Amino acid sequence: MSRPATKLLRAIIMGAPGSGKGTISSRIVHDFGVKHISSGDLLRKQIQDKTANGMAAKRYIDVGELVPDNVMLTMILNELNHLQNHNWLLDGFPRTVEQAKALIRSQPIDIVINLRVPFEVIIDRIKGRWTHLPSGRIYHTEFNPPKKTGLDDVTGEPLVQRDDDKEETVKARLEHYRRLTHPVLQFFRNKGVVEEFSGNYSNELWPQVHDALAKVMTPLKYTHYE
Repeated sequence: MSRPATKLLRAIIMGAPGSGKGTISSRIVHDFGVKHISSGDLLRKQIQDKTANGMAAKRYIDVGELVPDNVMLTMILNELNHLQNHNWLLDGFPRTVEQAKALIRSQPIDIVINLRVPFEVIIDRIKGRWTHLPSGRIYHTEFNPPKKTGLDDVTGEPLVQRDDDKEETVKARLEHYRRLTHPVLQFFRNKGVVEEFSGNYSNELWPQVHDALAKVMTPLKYTHYE
C-alpha cells in the first residue's frame, strides 16, 4: 500500500471491547499526528452542548434505542468536514454496512486497521478487574493487584467487580460485537482496504500497526514501546 506523500490519511480503527483500541489509537495520534475522532466521545459532546444532532440522538438513547444511521452519519460527516486538511482516524464508526456505504461515498477510506485479539484473552483480562467505586481506582488480579486482596490500597474499603467486568457480561458483549461488525469488516475487505493485526496485547499489536502506517505516511516521532 503506497500513496503520494501529499495525500491525507483517511483511516478507521476497529477492534473488540478490551482489544486495546484506545491504547493503539493514542499511540497513532502521538506518533503520526492524526486527529482521532471517537464516535462515542463526539456523541457525548454533542449531547452536552445540546446541538440539534445531539438532542436528536438523546431522544433515542433515553429510551434505550440505537441512534439511527442518518443521525450518526450527519454528526460524523459534519465533524469530518471540519477536518478536510487533516489526517484522521475514525473510531467507533461505521457500525453498519449502510453507514459504511454512506461514509465512503463522502470520504474514500485508505486503511481499516482491524485489531484481532483472541476473545479468551480479552475475557481473562477484563474479568480480573476490580474497582473501588468511590474513587474509581481500578485494580487487576494479575497486572495491578491491591496490596490486600479485595481491599482498596488507599482507604482499605472493599473492591467490587462491576457488572460490565463479569465474565458472562464480557462474553455477551464480545458476541454482540462479532455479529455487529462482521458485515462491516467484510464490506471493507471487499474494497481491499482492511489491514489485519493479530496479538494478545497492545505492545504486540503496536509495532505491526506502526510499520503499516509508516509505509503510507511519515511518522512525526519514533517511539519504542516495550
